[in-house]
Amino acid sequence: MGKRIVFTGGSGKAGRHVVPYLTERGHDVFNIDLVPLDHPGVTTLAADLTDSGQAFNALSMHFDFNGLSTGRGPAPVDAVVHFAAVPRILMKPDNVTFATNVVSTYNVIEAATKLGIRKIVIASSETTYGVCFAEGDKDYKSFPLDESYDIDPMDSYGLSKLVNEKTARAFAMRYGADIYALRIGNVIEPHEYDRFPGFLADPPSRKRNAWSYVDARDLGQIVHLCVEKDGLGFQVFNAVNDEITANEPTAAFLAKYAPNTPVTREMGKFEAPLSNRKIREVLGFREVHNWRQYVPAARAG
Repeated sequence: MGKRIVFTGGSGKAGRHVVPYLTERGHDVFNIDLVPLDHPGVTTLAADLTDSGQAFNALSMHFDFNGLSTGRGPAPVDAVVHFAAVPRILMKPDNVTFATNVVSTYNVIEAATKLGIRKIVIASSETTYGVCFAEGDKDYKSFPLDESYDIDPMDSYGLSKLVNEKTARAFAMRYGADIYALRIGNVIEPHEYDRFPGFLADPPSRKRNAWSYVDARDLGQIVHLCVEKDGLGFQVFNAVNDEITANEPTAAFLAKYAPNTPVTREMGKFEAPLSNRKIREVLGFREVHNWRQYVPAARAG
């Protein structure tokens, strides 16, 4: 049965693929964004989520004009998916990036829990692992990168996501809510697979993304699985696809291009260094869009 979902940031790079995935599975989605989303049946509300009053209002409104016909006010919301954010560094001053992402996430989670919404999914990031936007050439502490890693970003964006995970954990404990934080990898849209030959030709260029990615459509599946999976309390999930973006098997590749980073367990032949084992085992994720099917030059080693 479809759920009523408030989705913040549905007009962004990831959201514009995730929202259609959710609506195709029968969910009713209300988009909150500063930019409209051109998708049938989805209304976009322009709201500044750094304002707590606007956040409370946005999460307690009719989704569209049809709601007026009931005469009973806005229907309850089943879940909130919070993707709205300044999406990276070097778009706004660092203090604005940090403040916007931290305050908006606090406001959305506070509004949701106080309104009785007990399922919240927030966008965290691969940047929390500390290398993506690091100063200089920083090594990861170990591979594979899993959800137990001691995340240590040094930039304003990654730090905002670290704080947001702590905010989510606090509210999950306080209200007994299910709040799942997705550490989303480098998002690849369908038209962007033409970039992969360049990735393969220049392996060091992908170190900051841990030689991993997530197809935007598979991210839709991950969000859908989170919305459907109840009872986990606060959880962190790496949101990435299965395989390393390299032609060589993972062990040989990491020995060559990350020689200073220990490998703490045996990894699958082409397992992504940013591991998605948890979403496969806990949520039942099965990737549909493996990069190799879209890159003719790819070969298995």
